[in-house]
Amino acid sequence: MIGVGIVGLGFMGRTHINAYAEAARRGHANRLVAVCDASPERRAGRAGGAGNLESGETEELMFDPATVAATADPAELFANPEVELVSICTPTDSHVDLALAALEAGKHVLVEKPVALTSAEVARLADAARASDRRCMPAHCMRFWPGWDWLKAAIDSGEYGPVRSAVFRRLAAPPAWSPDFYRNTERTGGALVDLHIHDADFVLWCFGRPERVESAGTVDHLTTLYRYPGGPEHVVAEGGWDHTPGFAFQMRYVVVFEEATAEFDLSREHPLVLSRGGEATPVALPAGDGYAGEVAHLLDAVADPSLPLRVDLEDALALARLLESERDAL
Repeated sequence: MIGVGIVGLGFMGRTHINAYAEAARRGHANRLVAVCDASPERRAGRAGGAGNLESGETEELMFDPATVAATADPAELFANPEVELVSICTPTDSHVDLALAALEAGKHVLVEKPVALTSAEVARLADAARASDRRCMPAHCMRFWPGWDWLKAAIDSGEYGPVRSAVFRRLAAPPAWSPDFYRNTERTGGALVDLHIHDADFVLWCFGRPERVESAGTVDHLTTLYRYPGGPEHVVAEGGWDHTPGFAFQMRYVVVFEEATAEFDLSREHPLVLSRGGEATPVALPAGDGYAGEVAHLLDAVADPSLPLRVDLEDALALARLLESERDAL
């Protein structure tokens, strides 16, 4: 039974609480033992807010305040001997310092994306993670998302032949939660660093570092073409959060293999459809989302030190450098 602490109880903190609970239901033994937030209401278990994947407020308690220690001081949470694994779910510009403090206190760490706004800051944490005997994993949830992990496996296996084209799209209205934070590009890096990051990471995971990138747009809405001399010849990702409020969040990919086309659209009842041999067939996917998947994976890696992480701080560092090259290309 791994003791979990959450630092930051905004939308992502609540998402992590739910993900740990779902992981426990799936048999990955853990329990929430401590939380940290500046808000007294959140420390009492009350929270609302919305993200891209849901809307509305909730009156339900995030946790039972009678059984979970609550503090406004991260150092107090890190000193709690019951806490073995910490999720860092605070604003981006606090991630690295908090994760470093958690590692120094001997905790395993799940740090929300983006790890930091610059590769130099990510490198600070990557160096510490490399020197530590604790697990420190960036929360790159798309590597665990049902239908996206399927795509990675299909690419690696070559079952449908080599990839000819891969197009990713992630579009949204401006975030309605934490508006003061998200309106400040200096703190968020814009949609490039906070939203498009998901698809850039997935491109890296599937195809490796491109030889070069060609980008157009702004940090709040851009399209990038990733150039791979050895193929695939057409890899594109569009990301933006400058749409009119009320615009429905879009998360899609269309990947053309030599022998099939795979299309994922989050808005459909059956998100993943495979077209092959003149027929389009829905692909059955497991229930859940990438948040529960990443949490379950890290819990397993904490329980079994021999288990390699699917994503680590070296990946986060490579991603930060890729995003910097995309920003430079605008």
